[in-house]
Formats: sequence, structure tokens, C-alpha cells
Amino acid sequence: MHFVVCIKQVPDTSDITIDPETNTLIREGVTSIINPYDTYAIEEAVRLCEKMGGKVTALTMGPPQAEDALREAISMGVNDAILISDPIFAGSDTWATSYTLSMALRKIADYRLILCGKQAIDGDTAQVGPGIAAHLNLPQITFVRRIKKITPELIIAERLLDEGVEVLEGSLPCVLTVVKDINIPRLPSLKRILASRKAVITHWHAADLACDAALLGLEGSPTRVVKIFIPPARGDGELLTGEPDEMVQTLMRKIKDEIIAARL
Repeated sequence: MHFVVCIKQVPDTSDITIDPETNTLIREGVTSIINPYDTYAIEEAVRLCEKMGGKVTALTMGPPQAEDALREAISMGVNDAILISDPIFAGSDTWATSYTLSMALRKIADYRLILCGKQAIDGDTAQVGPGIAAHLNLPQITFVRRIKKITPELIIAERLLDEGVEVLEGSLPCVLTVVKDINIPRLPSLKRILASRKAVITHWHAADLACDAALLGLEGSPTRVVKIFIPPARGDGELLTGEPDEMVQTLMRKIKDEIIAARL
């Protein structure tokens, strides 16, 4: 079976800067890491491959420096890696990103399972995985915490909910987004790290994917960041003292005064 893991290189959360003109993240020259949730998707794909046979391909969209994330994925056990990079992709929102990734997946063609982390820590939207499924018209199971059964034709997985779990069955090919409960990512061996440095990374550009240019990058993104600002700091609070009944009465009086003042 062919497992494809879609990963993202994200800025280290302590080193994020914003382009004031476009309101998008500045990635060049910024310390970057593999999106932590994606490491669980990598580990799960490698485990499935070890169990069932086949190969694992890591796929990412980003600037040239995103090649570092792919080499790290190879050090974790991934067999092949593909970087889709083109200046026209800059500023893509989640819809444009999932469209571009889906076109790369169409070019790959022989995948049976697509795995993604549940969300990226720089955007926290959890939309790219489902967006890929929508563009490819594939079934999807999100927030997967355990794969109970998988064959070349079907998958049964536990999906994490706010209150409990849901067991779903789907046909393959399928898109999964996984949560960190699913496994513990392995530490790369020295042998794998050395091999990753010599690995050949496949590079694709927009022209290689037969993309519709109108659907790419900032211009092809239906959502825009209009304004970024720091929320105002909260004012000083007031500490009430005394007996509980007295404090309740004082609090109620203050709330009543605020409501009356707001109506005047």
C-alpha cells in the first residue's frame, strides 16, 4: 500500500513575525519545525507500512527551506519525499493550500491512505485535511485516535470527540487527520539521519501539477486576513472582602449599577 503523509513546516511559536503588507506569516529566515501534530501522522504511516508493506511518501507545500522538514520525515522512516514550491503559492489560505496539495496527490495517483495531523499550530484551523478530501471527493475521518482495522479496501477508526469517541468505517482511498493520542513518534536512528541527508527530494512546481492559476496563492484564496492586532489588556479588577452574604450583595449592586449606567 502507498501511504502519503501531508506535513507542514511551521515557524517555531517563539519566533513568529507577520508581513505588515499582506498580513501573512514571514517564513524565510525564521526558525522552523515540522508541525508537531504531523509527526504523529508520520509515525502512524510508518507503522502501517511496516505492518502491511508498501511505502510512505511525505508531501509538503512551502518555500525551499521546507526541504528540511522532509529530510526530518525521512529520518523518521518515510521512503520518498516531495516538495511543491512555487512563488505563486505564497499567501495561500487553507482552501488554496488544500487545492494545491490535492493536485499533487492526483499526480501521485496510486495512494491508498492520506494522513495529516489534526491541525497546524500556526493557524489552528484544522481545515486542510478535510479540504484535501473535498477536492479529491474522498471519504474522511478526522481526529483519529486509533485505527482498529485496515485493509487495502476499508478502514475502521476511532474518532475523538469532545465527550467520548465515535467508531467509523470508511472505504479506501481515504483521508485521515490524527490526534496525538494515536502513538508516540519515534526518535530517528543515526543511520536514518545520515540517510536523510543524502536522500533525493522531488521538487514540483505549479506547472508540474496542471493547477488552475486562479485558484493558487493569495489571489486564489477566498479568505483574507484583514487585520491583526493585540487584544487590549484587561483593566484592574476589584477584590471584594467580607462575609459571603455581604460580598454577594455588593457584587449584585455593582452589576445593577453597571447595567443602569449602560442603559443611560
